[in-house]
Amino acid sequence: MKHVGGVWQLAAWTGQPAPADAERLLARAGEDIDSALLTAIYPVDEDGDPLDPEVRTALANATCAQVEHQLASGDDGTGADGQWDSVSIGPVSLSGRSSPTTAASVELAPRSDRALRRAGLTPGRVIGW
Repeated sequence: MKHVGGVWQLAAWTGQPAPADAERLLARAGEDIDSALLTAIYPVDEDGDPLDPEVRTALANATCAQVEHQLASGDDGTGADGQWDSVSIGPVSLSGRSSPTTAASVELAPRSDRALRRAGLTPGRVIGW
């Protein structure tokens, strides 16, 4: 699967200039979205791009939201250091460590998950043909 979600979309999504390694972060976030959608079904063109503009938008939004979440949580896109142990963002403070994810699971940012759900892409949904 391919996701649209470019550096300019990331900057628009976050309202901040894109970080220097934005392309790498977007690629890693796209892999997370791909992993979360392993059983999703939607029509694509010969390049693997979604045909439905709403699906393209949802995938781009989910990818940008995933990067935004990683940046806010201190993750570099590898997942190695994004499991907290003291993070403060304004008045919000998080601490502790969450258990590592398994190979079968993907940790999606809440906004990524919502974008995918709104587009009907969440795995496990039954679609009549």
